[in-house]
Amino acid sequence: MFIHQVSEEISLKYLDMFDAQPLYGLIDASRPYLREWLPFVDATVSVDNTREYIQAALQQYAAGNGFQAVILWQGVLAGAIGFHSIDWANRSTSIGYWLAPALQGRGIMTQSCRAMVSIALREYDLNRVEIQVATGNHKSAAIPQRLGFGQEGIKRQAEWLNGRFVDHAVYSLLAEQWSRMES
Repeated sequence: MFIHQVSEEISLKYLDMFDAQPLYGLIDASRPYLREWLPFVDATVSVDNTREYIQAALQQYAAGNGFQAVILWQGVLAGAIGFHSIDWANRSTSIGYWLAPALQGRGIMTQSCRAMVSIALREYDLNRVEIQVATGNHKSAAIPQRLGFGQEGIKRQAEWLNGRFVDHAVYSLLAEQWSRMES
């Protein structure tokens, strides 16, 4: 089991089947908040749906295509984060994330994303990390902004969400930028 210690209070743990029940419970408890911005929420109606997601995440990892992790805050499940996939030919990836509403505003997600960027650019030797955020999701957009990502533009009607199309702001960070920020 992989655990990446982000700080004294925050760690990232690869998803495994033991996470199915608590992860589903957190999604279900956070459903009204999460469904506003995340399309998977409405399709996650049982622990079995969460098991299917975890199985896909395990296959993603086995194929060398990145990983999905739960975020633990003080040892308690707080949310999830992961690479959507890795484009090895272009040394690029994108990050997706969510956090339980009760735990927001503590820097948990900013620190977790910083760790994922470091893994992508240092451990995987990628060149580019992207984060896409629905344009109205200001809390989520604050994460790449805090981490020094640049906004490249807006993908119009990028995602069908809750019966409507939403635009996505596209943020990116390059390895050379990260190196300058780390020094």
